[in-house]
Amino acid sequence: MIEIILLLIVSYLIGSIPFSLIIGKFFFNKDLRRHGSGNLGASNAFRILGKKAGIVILVLDLFKGTIPVLLGYWLAPEYFHVFLFGLAAAIGHVFSIFIKFQGGKAVATSGGAVLGFNPILFLVLLSAFLLTLKLTKYVSVASSVAAITFVIASLFLQDWLMIILSILVAILVITKHISNFKRIKAGTEHKIKFM
Repeated sequence: MIEIILLLIVSYLIGSIPFSLIIGKFFFNKDLRRHGSGNLGASNAFRILGKKAGIVILVLDLFKGTIPVLLGYWLAPEYFHVFLFGLAAAIGHVFSIFIKFQGGKAVATSGGAVLGFNPILFLVLLSAFLLTLKLTKYVSVASSVAAITFVIASLFLQDWLMIILSILVAILVITKHISNFKRIKAGTEHKIKFM
């Protein structure tokens, strides 16, 4: 049990690493919290720092979710649900201990956790995200649809704990996008231009 608690803490700390803030400050002399949406996620990084930096940050944020899940497979007992470590990383991404519990919106890190847990499920969620993004041009809507798809897809796994964890992820992702939905309603939300 001590190993599980330590792994949860490590997962949270991995998720808490603010790659977008680090890269923005060290390579661009920009604090993303003071630019664009003020969010430390990959979407704002793409918008403010450019495509190359955005891709690097997206990949790093994905790995923040994948690595704890893979560590769970390696170190946790078989009866323990490894996705819980991915959820801990996603919580760390949103509420980073390193930056006064600020952070991103859990999309990429949650996606990385799903990738580590079940690559096929990840492809399903990625497809839902990309299709919705192409239709709406809003990352916030695509992220929320992917989160809801995660819950629906989890039902087919017939894993009650995974269903609960997917609901928690969906709640986390959707509530973090409430401000985006308000901007969509007001007509001030940014649309993507590359799809």
